[in-house]
Amino acid sequence: MSMPHRLTRMVGRDPNEAHRASTPLELIFDLTFAVAFAQVSSQTAHYLEAGEVGTAVVGFLFTAFGVIWAWINYSWLASAYDNDDLFFRLATFVEMLGVLVLALGVPPVFASIEEGVVLDNRVLVAGYVIMRVAAIALWLRAARHDPAHRAVALSYAANIALAQIFWVTLIFVNLPLWPTLAIVMVGFVIELVGPVIAERKATAPGTRSGTGTPWHPHHIAERYGLLVIIALGEVVLGTILAISAGVEQYGWSVEAGLLAFGGTALVFGLWWTYFLTPFGDLLAGRRPRPFVFGYLHIFVFASIIGVGAGLHVAAQAIAHHGEAGAVFATWAVAAPVLVFEVMLFVIYSLMVREIDPFHVWMFAGCVVMLAVAVIAVQLGASLGVGLVLIACSPAVIVVGYELGGWRHASEVLERARVR
Repeated sequence: MSMPHRLTRMVGRDPNEAHRASTPLELIFDLTFAVAFAQVSSQTAHYLEAGEVGTAVVGFLFTAFGVIWAWINYSWLASAYDNDDLFFRLATFVEMLGVLVLALGVPPVFASIEEGVVLDNRVLVAGYVIMRVAAIALWLRAARHDPAHRAVALSYAANIALAQIFWVTLIFVNLPLWPTLAIVMVGFVIELVGPVIAERKATAPGTRSGTGTPWHPHHIAERYGLLVIIALGEVVLGTILAISAGVEQYGWSVEAGLLAFGGTALVFGLWWTYFLTPFGDLLAGRRPRPFVFGYLHIFVFASIIGVGAGLHVAAQAIAHHGEAGAVFATWAVAAPVLVFEVMLFVIYSLMVREIDPFHVWMFAGCVVMLAVAVIAVQLGASLGVGLVLIACSPAVIVVGYELGGWRHASEVLERARVR
């Protein structure tokens, strides 16, 4: 039965709700982040191709954190309080506008870092503040409508407001570049500490959750998985666009074909590897400590964006554009792949609360394949061959799991459930 989206009370949702899934509103919200991811990836690739490694790395870390953190905050809020009424929809629309403004602010940040005078983060911060003001409005509404979680919601609202005051003040202070980047770390700490403080506040007696917001473990796991897919999709799109530009100028070659195959195989392997772990079940079993999962995924998402930038550099190197050589391009892809695999191993180990020898061996196999790829290119193998070897790195985990590792993983997960 169709119903109008009227205003309803914004009370906490049931964290044990059956069949909780991502909503169409959340999915359209996620698509705006594909634009932001593409901006960060393309700018990083541009400066890597030009040999400006310092600019690329610093700009990447600053902008990627802002984009990813904005998504994380909204997703946990929506998991706990999305009532899909008119107010929530319009607030989400404002957040989407903020994401697009934030994306427009990415190129000026990179350009100002290259110039080395002052950090031009005005547009980026403006987009971020637009998003966060909408979040403050939602948290204040939750505090009003949900007395049981009022202290938690007010804590979130206060922390977000404090952080925005910090970012806006930093613009007007207009310090030199490197002192500004150092002070930025204070802002990152304010942002990261806020949810930890809020989630530890006790709720009213008799509520569904003893502390924190009533987020849904399986819904959160699905939301993170969907953003992984969107980020991987941006990697494929960026790679194909870069390849097509080279093909139009020089025509198809074996190297271009190997890049297309290796890039696609790498994306498929990273996808397969990520979804081998039932994060929803692990979150449900470790509800009081969600920050291992939530915060360490910042590096997972960032590494995928980095893979996209690296593949773009590789495509330009094959087309003989820019200053990047084959060895540098191989490193540009292998390094973020290594970060992705390291972070998945760390998240898995911390959530099951044991270091599993079988997974250690599979992880070692991944690292060995990355080392083989880099060494092979340094010894004279083509960049295309190196990319195919890099794609074999996540394949080590996939093959090991499918050939019997799943039984061992089931035993580890069962021990984690017992704990």
